[in-house]
Amino acid sequence: MTNEKFPHQSTRTMGRGMMIAACVLGLGLLTLFYDGLLDRQINPNTNPASRIDENGVREVVLRQNRQGHYVTSGAINGKPVRFLLDTGATDVAIPLELARSSGLAPGYESRASTANGATVIYDTRIDELQLGDIQLYDVDASIVPNMQGDTILLGMSALRHIEFSQRGDALTLRQLPVY
Repeated sequence: MTNEKFPHQSTRTMGRGMMIAACVLGLGLLTLFYDGLLDRQINPNTNPASRIDENGVREVVLRQNRQGHYVTSGAINGKPVRFLLDTGATDVAIPLELARSSGLAPGYESRASTANGATVIYDTRIDELQLGDIQLYDVDASIVPNMQGDTILLGMSALRHIEFSQRGDALTLRQLPVY
């Protein structure tokens, strides 16, 4: 059987190939769409609403995620990161790999009690922490070697420099100007 006897055979094969390519492309686009949707459910604040008023007060408004947490994008030492606000954490807690990639040097070793039990931590300092228009400098932090993931716990060593109030599912962070 040659294509000369059955000319529709090559068009049928080409049609099948195009159908498969269209299905693969469709699945790829759906994956990208739903991946973005899932990421927005985890972190609804990838680009948090931020402003500076006429008095120099910097304000950032965050929305809760589906679990009721405040997760937002920000930066430490210029490196983009994801924060989970945690008023129960004494310090900003950073997973070891994230600390390394952000150029943070481990300092004094100590032990801390966490929600997952006692663990070894290393003191460090963040030169600059940014959350929208809010900028904090020289922030105490802890490198936590057994902390998994790519999210930094934004604890009270940073949050004590910011006023915050919650109304409904919105958390407003305010940084007053320093004179």
